[in-house]
Amino acid sequence: MPIHLAGNNYGKSRVRVVKVTRGAERHDLAELTVNVQFQGDFGRVHTEGDNSPVLPTDTMKNTVHALAKAWNGSRIEDFGLELAAHFLDGNPPVSGVRIGIARSQWIRLGDFSFVRGSEEKAVTEVAADRAGSRVESGIDNLVILKTTGSAFEGYKKDRYTTLKETSDRILATALTARWIYTGAKIEFNSCREKTRTALIRTFAGRESPSAQHTAYAMGEAALNAVPEIESIRLSLPNKHCLPVDMAPFGLDNGNEIFVPTDEPHGLIEVTLRRG
Repeated sequence: MPIHLAGNNYGKSRVRVVKVTRGAERHDLAELTVNVQFQGDFGRVHTEGDNSPVLPTDTMKNTVHALAKAWNGSRIEDFGLELAAHFLDGNPPVSGVRIGIARSQWIRLGDFSFVRGSEEKAVTEVAADRAGSRVESGIDNLVILKTTGSAFEGYKKDRYTTLKETSDRILATALTARWIYTGAKIEFNSCREKTRTALIRTFAGRESPSAQHTAYAMGEAALNAVPEIESIRLSLPNKHCLPVDMAPFGLDNGNEIFVPTDEPHGLIEVTLRRG
């Protein structure tokens, strides 16, 4: 049976760059991690050892640094679109480019100083080809917790079920969210903030009969708040806080003392789209 190349792509991963936008009265700071991937007519590179179509991945890294100078430091989606357009314009063998960007959190202390924020990251992925582009943005590792207003009751039980029903528990998660925009000419930062606000308010404000119900309500709220989003995908790993048995100490535990656990954990995922 003959063997053929079924698919290929290549690129540069984890390109790090810090951008300082220097104004007269204050500076702005952006710390990014960028991934670049090419798809295209690179078959003979693999089968014949012909490197002539290949743009070195080191050049990709240098391009990220060079184009960061002209970027205004604001919307990571704009930077991703600029990088994708540049790579498509200058490389005929390339049929498609994927640019992934994650922005680390720095919180302003003053005009020229910052403190490291949480491990939450703003992310985007731009997929572009000769016909157009698609922008997907999101949030990684948004850690949120509520100490009440969450229950889990009435679930299916079998011979191996040991979990006790509860009408009042801690609900905590490290949310990952991804949403797809309806176009590429959008006020991305405003949409991101509205989406994030809708997700957090819904998590905090609703009574939760289950993590599944909460996840759906969060996605629904985001779509209602931001018409520029066509679909949203949410991933909510349970960050369990298990009540400690205080009886051996002669004490009652009135939902006050817990042990946080990371694994194993439940994982709830939902995708909502319009139409």
